[in-house]
Amino acid sequence: MQRETQHTVLVIEADSTLRRLIALGLQYRGMQVVEASSPSALSSLEGQQFDLVVLDVDGEAGSNPSLLEEVQAHPYLATLPAVVLAWEVPTQAHVPYLMKPFDARALYATIEQILAMDKEVATAQAGEISSAGTSSDPSILPLATAAGLLLAFVGVMIALPLSALGVLITVVALLWWMLGTRPERRALPVKMEKSYSSTFTR
Repeated sequence: MQRETQHTVLVIEADSTLRRLIALGLQYRGMQVVEASSPSALSSLEGQQFDLVVLDVDGEAGSNPSLLEEVQAHPYLATLPAVVLAWEVPTQAHVPYLMKPFDARALYATIEQILAMDKEVATAQAGEISSAGTSSDPSILPLATAAGLLLAFVGVMIALPLSALGVLITVVALLWWMLGTRPERRALPVKMEKSYSSTFTR
């Protein structure tokens, strides 16, 4: 069951069997898992990037809440979300925890929910940065609007005289053509009557 985005989860668990079972379940869900037996074993993991920490605060000597404080004080883990496994409710109530014995499905659902929330926050922050980088200066908008209106007015004032001149030229041309091609009136032929008065009979 692969996920589109592959997350890396750090599992800190003293019990090697339980640690391996948790890791296998996360790997089955498409996540990368880094295993550690205790926070003191993290010195070899410097430089690695994690998305979440699963921490079991119970050891062989019983519950040890200071393990959570040690993780939260770690320079690479302080800002990471954490899921705490414990037999008793830890004093840090703001940290998500699962009481033992816990259901593995509840653990995986909690991890996926936290990772999904972090992804939404990161996406929202990226959107804010993008919109802030591309936003235009509000003071430019009135100047741009005034310039656009001025150009539109000048265009109309130029277009109207040109249009009137074109119409005038068309009308003059039509009148010239009509008056210049009128048919000329021709005089009707007049029949000459014979003048009998000028005829002499010989």
